[in-house]
Amino acid sequence: MESTKYKKTDIGGIEIAYREAGNPKNPTIILLHGFPASSHQYRKVLNQLSDDFHLIAPDYPGFGNSDYPAPTVYDYTFDNLAKTIDSFLEQKELKSYAIMIQDYGAPVGLRIATAHPERITAIIDQNGNAYEEGLGEAWKDIRALWKNRNEETENALMPTFTLDALKWQYIHGTRNPENINPDTWNLDYLNLSKPNAHQISLDLFYDYQNNLKLYPKWQQYLRDNQPPLLIVWGKNDEFFPESGAEAFKKDVKSIDYNIYDTGHFALEEDGNAIIEKIRSFMKKTR
Repeated sequence: MESTKYKKTDIGGIEIAYREAGNPKNPTIILLHGFPASSHQYRKVLNQLSDDFHLIAPDYPGFGNSDYPAPTVYDYTFDNLAKTIDSFLEQKELKSYAIMIQDYGAPVGLRIATAHPERITAIIDQNGNAYEEGLGEAWKDIRALWKNRNEETENALMPTFTLDALKWQYIHGTRNPENINPDTWNLDYLNLSKPNAHQISLDLFYDYQNNLKLYPKWQQYLRDNQPPLLIVWGKNDEFFPESGAEAFKKDVKSIDYNIYDTGHFALEEDGNAIIEKIRSFMKKTR
């Protein structure tokens, strides 16, 4: 195994942090994280797959170890996050890669895939949604924000940033909470305590509604290109339930379909099984 390197680079005046492991001569997988996480969520993938693959996990602006520019300086929309990460991949001169998407990684990754379909060798999807039926009950307060963004609807979401709420995102739906490393939610809480972090998150919560408008475009991309697709989905996710995984069957003819009895961050409880599934799946795509 090749040890993970922790790097930074400037993209449009913003310092983007990223983790990189493996030999660049091997097939590349871009690991795109969710909320409230960072590239830290892919530490097991980086550690265990670096013998066979070239792995890169960036932190978006306003996440992890990347810069947290004020919302007056950087426009926190999913269009802009995808633009920044696409520019990062261009700077790395990457022209062929698989993407692993989870949560926010789906709207970032699928924007990149639709812009560069010829570059995408495969998609590995761990609770990354692209269908209306994949949005669960946990979206109630965010939908209220979409309908009318004001002080009341923003304040209703502030408990999301508490340590208890972050812990819930990791342990809800798991078979045994003792399987989950508490460093995860403690690190997320630290990052969400940085200047601008709450406003950044509220801006992205509000903008998420624009992802739904792109679902038809992403579904058309899937139908037209039929990318090799691996589903590794935690079925007990309150945000993106199993119905979101099932929906991909409408548009992709051949799916390596795997459902796990766990929650939103499936890698935390079922990482070893998922990682071995990624290895075998990716070897078939070569």
